[in-house]
Amino acid sequence: MVIRTTHHAPNVDIDHILCKGLNVNSVQTNTDNDRIPLFQRLGAWVARHRWPVLISYLVLLVVVGIFGIRVFAAMESEGFNDPASDSSRAAAILADEFGTEDPLIILAIETPTSPDQSSAEAIALLDEIASVEGVDEVVSYWSTGGAESFLGTNGKTAQALVFAKSVDAETVTTEIVDTFTGEQGELVVYAFGGEVIGNAFTQQISRDLAVAESIAIPITALLLIFVFGSVVAAGLPFLVAGGTILGSFLVLFIISRFTEVSIFSLNLVTGLGLALGIDYALLIINRFREELRARESVPEAVAITVSTAGRTVFVSGAAVAVALASLLIFPQYFLKSFAYAGIAVSVLAVIGALTAIPALLAILGKNVNRLKVRRGDLTPKDDGAWARIARFVMRYPWPVLLGTIALLLVMAAPALGAVLGQVDERALPADNPAAQAGQVLREQFPGNDASPYDIVLRQPGTPEQIQSFAQELSLIPEIDRVTTAESIVIDGAVVAPNPNAETWSTSDATRIEAVSNVRPIDPAGEALVAQIRGLEAPADEVLVGGLAAEWADATNSVLDRVWIVALWLAIATLVILFLFTGSVLIPIKAIALNVLSLAATLGALVWVFQGGHLTWLTGEYTATGTIDVSTLALIAVIAFALSMDYEVFMLSRIKEEHDAGKSTTDAVALGLQRTGRIVTAAALLIAIVFASFLSSGATNIKQLGFGVTIAILLDATVVRALLVPSFMRIAGRANWWAPAWLRRTHERVGLHEG
Repeated sequence: MVIRTTHHAPNVDIDHILCKGLNVNSVQTNTDNDRIPLFQRLGAWVARHRWPVLISYLVLLVVVGIFGIRVFAAMESEGFNDPASDSSRAAAILADEFGTEDPLIILAIETPTSPDQSSAEAIALLDEIASVEGVDEVVSYWSTGGAESFLGTNGKTAQALVFAKSVDAETVTTEIVDTFTGEQGELVVYAFGGEVIGNAFTQQISRDLAVAESIAIPITALLLIFVFGSVVAAGLPFLVAGGTILGSFLVLFIISRFTEVSIFSLNLVTGLGLALGIDYALLIINRFREELRARESVPEAVAITVSTAGRTVFVSGAAVAVALASLLIFPQYFLKSFAYAGIAVSVLAVIGALTAIPALLAILGKNVNRLKVRRGDLTPKDDGAWARIARFVMRYPWPVLLGTIALLLVMAAPALGAVLGQVDERALPADNPAAQAGQVLREQFPGNDASPYDIVLRQPGTPEQIQSFAQELSLIPEIDRVTTAESIVIDGAVVAPNPNAETWSTSDATRIEAVSNVRPIDPAGEALVAQIRGLEAPADEVLVGGLAAEWADATNSVLDRVWIVALWLAIATLVILFLFTGSVLIPIKAIALNVLSLAATLGALVWVFQGGHLTWLTGEYTATGTIDVSTLALIAVIAFALSMDYEVFMLSRIKEEHDAGKSTTDAVALGLQRTGRIVTAAALLIAIVFASFLSSGATNIKQLGFGVTIAILLDATVVRALLVPSFMRIAGRANWWAPAWLRRTHERVGLHEG
């Protein structure tokens, strides 16, 4: 950090005071304005125009709130599949070239005794459903003359398939579900299907957001009053958080006009918006109190605060945004949506923290400490519990380092047994109608639960070759039957001709359908897909589709890109922290410690949700024995981003003290003292925000809340209090080493004031 000084001149005007250099009581003349550090100039400008800046921010907050709230109606509830995968291509070919059509809604109709005895009432009900605008056809047990495949295992439940080509499938689904499900006379009607589940998730997430906010905001507000020490200061984070959340809603709404955006990303907007609002307000107010004690002028204190803490906020926001941008690498719009949300939140939180907060501080001045709830001076002290902890750790660095690493590795161990899955209706509360419908269909129509494995052969071989391939396929133990354009094959033998042969082939393609009772969204389903794809088929191109293939492709599309995301995060960490500190070792240390903390978090997540433990803490959910792969990737990236946030906070102060001439030991102790309380308080408050997601009825949102909460608490306590001081004590002067050519690079383009 560059520090410039000049001689003191009496009776200067406010513009001169706002232009003072760092850590001095002197004034630079207007001719030196071009040499004033960038963030100090920003702070001076905001302090000078505090009222226009604050009023403009509040007006914008109202405007974006009015338009941003429309985001809820524009969100999508799917986005877990890879649109470029073989299974997605197979689905498109089957729909476009073969005219296959999945039902919009699957109905399970439970009768008192038998479907035949309730035929009159059931047929009347289905006729009403068929008359709904947008419905093309209803195929049911009754319309097929009592087809056995439409009769449930208990003999009392029948199935009906509702087909609709309406462009507004959501409206059709909503009308049918709202009007015709539940108790209908002596019938009980359950509705299932992609749109049904999507609508259920949308409604669940909207309710969950309201519940989470009603839990998190009051508790956060009370704790903020205690942490900040005054009621006035405690209100400032909500100024940033409110603008960030509403602004991000508007950004997502605009993006949704051009591409799909997942409804689940709104949880990140509220959680991360509050988190960064609290983080950045804590950092800036804490530094403002220090500067206010060191100088008489409030505008000068604001300028220096923005020059120091403001720069840290900028670097932190950039680090969080770049980390969350790594989610754009994944092809699923579910994960891309979190990247959109994370980037928007990070940028808007920085803008609010560098404009609205300094403007309000310039207006409040020493009144920021009004309505105190804690006795004594609220100005941070140089000696305290965190400094003592740091010095104790640095007296015994090796035992602390090795012991802490061992603890984290023990926590990480369950991650080795992770079984990856994907979100389905079981992620909804067990009493949700869509989840109940899925359960009824699984129990009463087990053959339908598995869903067929659709195989498309491009430029196929001769009919004899296709028949031979179908027979080989049918010999796989998990496959019950195989249907080709010509025949139905069971256990290697043709049992019947295909009655709809004309719809199974085109001029350059043919389709094959394999039916299995293996659950598709399951490792066994993924293994069966791999086995089918491993067979040598008589065609130039073979595409395997169906629900199991879609799940396998979605899982693999995440896993195949993990190394790219990891490389992105590693490079981003190395570059940003080097530009911030000028050190080569510190960024490497940050990556290593973040990986340890993340591994422990993933281990805890697997133990709890895959194993079904701690339901007293997480709330009730349906344990499937798997962990959603997309949520796992999401938690890892968010946790890494927030750990970078805290890394920047701590390093900023440690480097400032080291640059001022202190030894590494003293710099670490003082840096931890000055930031430890901030990081711990921020972590506790953010943990409360994300822990409120445990109230969600959606299991993947519970996993998100639990995973991020554990990661935050581990990072802000174990990592920052134990691993960082012990590592930096062992490294000593090597912490700040860089080759000469890199030092010159840092002097030219480093993220430092000057």
